[in-house]
Formats: sequence, C-alpha cells, structure tokens
Amino acid sequence: MNGVQLNDITKSYGAVNVIPQLNLSFDEGEFVVIVGPSGCGKSTTLRMIAGLESVTGGSIYIAGKDVTWARPKERDIAMVFQSYALYPHMDVAGNMSFALRLAGTPKDEVKKRVKVAADMLELTEYLHRKPKDLSGGQRQRVAMGRAIVRDAYCFLFDEPLSNLDAKLRSSMRTELAILHRNPNRTMIYVTHDQTEAMTMADRIVIMEKGKVKQVGTPREVYNSPENLFVAGFIGSPSMNFLDAEFQGEQPRVVGEGFDLPLPPRLHDAARNAVSRSVVVGLRPEHFAAKAAQGGAAPPLSAPVSLDVKVAEYIGSSQFLAADIGKRQVAAAIEVGPDSAPLESGEYLFDTNRIYLFDKSTGNALV
Repeated sequence: MNGVQLNDITKSYGAVNVIPQLNLSFDEGEFVVIVGPSGCGKSTTLRMIAGLESVTGGSIYIAGKDVTWARPKERDIAMVFQSYALYPHMDVAGNMSFALRLAGTPKDEVKKRVKVAADMLELTEYLHRKPKDLSGGQRQRVAMGRAIVRDAYCFLFDEPLSNLDAKLRSSMRTELAILHRNPNRTMIYVTHDQTEAMTMADRIVIMEKGKVKQVGTPREVYNSPENLFVAGFIGSPSMNFLDAEFQGEQPRVVGEGFDLPLPPRLHDAARNAVSRSVVVGLRPEHFAAKAAQGGAAPPLSAPVSLDVKVAEYIGSSQFLAADIGKRQVAAAIEVGPDSAPLESGEYLFDTNRIYLFDKSTGNALV
C-alpha cells in the first residue's frame, strides 16, 4: 500500500467537528491538489498528514507504514508552509541546507542540491543574504528551496505561491510540475486557487466544509462537475447559474430571457427528471459573438440576448458583465485584438456545453 492513505479520518476541536469523515488515497508519484474555499479543511488535512495536527479518529499510512501517531520527522516528508518559518540568523544557503547538514549529507552533495534548487527558484544571487534582507516573495522561495533539496518520500505544500507576484507564480507552477516528474515524487498541494489546481494536478480533490465534493483529473472536474459547488468553483470566470424549466417533446430549457434547445446527450435527463424545474449552468467561455460582431458561430449554437453593462478588453478576448433577463452573467468573448467594445445585442451559446443541476439537491443531471 504505497502512496498516502487517509482512512476514516475525523478532526474535532472540542465540540466543533471540522472534518466529519475523510477517506482519500494518493498514489505513489502522484501530484494531487486539494482545493477549496477558506475554512473548508484542506490545510487541516495537510497538517494531519504531516503530523502537525493529531487526528481525532482514523488512520494515516505513508508508503505502507502506519504513521497516525508518528512524529513529523518519522514520516519521511518535506513541507512548505504558507508562512516562511526561516531561521533569521542563517543566510539563504544555510536555511536551504539545514536539514541536509543535520542528516549528515556530504558537503559536496549539499552544495550541489542547494545550487540546483537556487537556480530553479532564481535565488542564486541571494545565497549569502539573511532573511531580513529579502522580500516576502524571496523568503517564500527560500522556504520552498529548503523542501526541494530534501530527498523525501512525500512533499507537502500549503499555499506556497501565495506571496509571489503573478509572473513568478506562473513560472513556479511550471517548475513544480518539472520537479514532480524528475524524479517522480509524491506531492500533495493545498491551495484556494483553482488555476493552480487545474494547471499542475494529476488529480484534484475539491473540498467544502470538511467534505470531499469531487475527486478527478482537471479535465473531469471541469467537463463533468458532479454538483453545483464544483461547477461554480472550477473555472474562471465562474459558471453562470440560471433557473429554468424543461419544455417540449424535444426538450428545451426556458427561463427569463433565454430559450435553449438541449443536446441529445441531455434528452433522457430532461425527460426522466423528477421536477420540471432545473438549474442551468452556462460557462462564460462558451458564449460567442455573431459574425457581424467579429465572431464565429459554434457548431451547435442558439441565440441569447445579452444586455451588456461592462466590456473588459484583455487583448484577444473581451469579458462581459451582462444581464440575461434580470440575472447578471459573465461572458468571455473571443473577437480578436482590434475589436471595438462589444455592446448589448444577440450573442450565441454553444448548446452542446449546457449543464443541468437538480434544483433541490444541487447534483448534476446526467
């Protein structure tokens, strides 16, 4: 039983039960991202794996070994915290190499590993500076370097990119993915940023209020969300949700300001639904401009009237804040870099990308 296993894990603080019951498995060599809003229990879960939080119930296995009550140093892990936790009296090289020197690693090997990590993290010119002489982003990179130099079985990351600027954050996502593949290391990464989850993960665990809402590959959770929470959390801008009703022998969804035919794959779901009322999910990126506005119609499309309030220019696309009926929605329209600001009027929606959710349970209708 290699990898990391969480069996019936619970966590309570007094009378407050923050993790009611959690069962998760992380395969050896897998990069798994746990994502969710603040307070959902993702960092608590990571800290229990690390041994920094005790479990209330259940068991934890790492590489086949029961480590439920083992001390952190006995778990063969390396962890990067959201806070830097650097030694102020040591320079960057000293902080990064401390664990290696403590373990008696040969000096040449220590120097080699520190150099590789420093080059990756763009810290080479800062190796002899103390933490007080670094910016917040540089300190966070030192904390990451301290973990990277270790030859641990499992690497745990608690929102390690939160203090980096946008350009470096994007670069570090790539470097972490490369680090995972060479050599193939088990990594468990916690973030509230779904973009980080989508771009780096082999699998994503989506949590809400201490419960797992869905586990799957980035493509699975994006293309086939199992409930309203996952559908609204994964994707940027977020999916639009509109109340509607099924109508017609060839089922359609009709609501205030829209009337959309359903693709054949959703006909049975519409006909077999317990209630005629439904929540329709429309992703912003599946709207398109008509030819007169510089767009190209999707293969299966239907007209939707958008009352545009704001058009944000971002180069090849425009983000629209608009109304369908009385409900505000977001639309991401690809129209080219030289397009004029888009205005209210008729747009198109790719009806093959409609999502349906049960109004009472929030579960996907498939």
